[in-house]
Amino acid sequence: MASGLLQASGPVDIFEFSSEEQKLRYKSLIEEFRCPKCLNINIAGSDAPIAQDLRRTVHQLLVEKAMSDDEIRGYLQERYGDFVLYDPPLTKKTWLIWFMPVLFLLSGALLIYSLQKRSATQSIIELSHSDREKLRNIVGDK
Repeated sequence: MASGLLQASGPVDIFEFSSEEQKLRYKSLIEEFRCPKCLNINIAGSDAPIAQDLRRTVHQLLVEKAMSDDEIRGYLQERYGDFVLYDPPLTKKTWLIWFMPVLFLLSGALLIYSLQKRSATQSIIELSHSDREKLRNIVGDK
């Protein structure tokens, strides 16, 4: 049972940092990148081998190469594509993803408007006195 609890706690990497700020930047960056193997798990929470490699790469770029956060994002995006980013940039390839919620909202509003307009323009049929009597007899309402 104890081994199950240890596995559930998540991946543990032992990296050294020269400052607390560097450590916080590292933690922030690894939470920002999506694991290429896993669905909707960042590399901080994934124990996949590719996530371990990415965490190691982020550490090397941050500590050894002293890259900025934007340079690290660019480096990983260049190698793994926009998928590695939870917040992909607006490009020709991703515009549909960004504007799909607006398109759905506008389509829904247009549909509701057209249905309301159609129901408002439908005429109400008035029954004659004899038709009302026949209807009451059919329904059994006296």
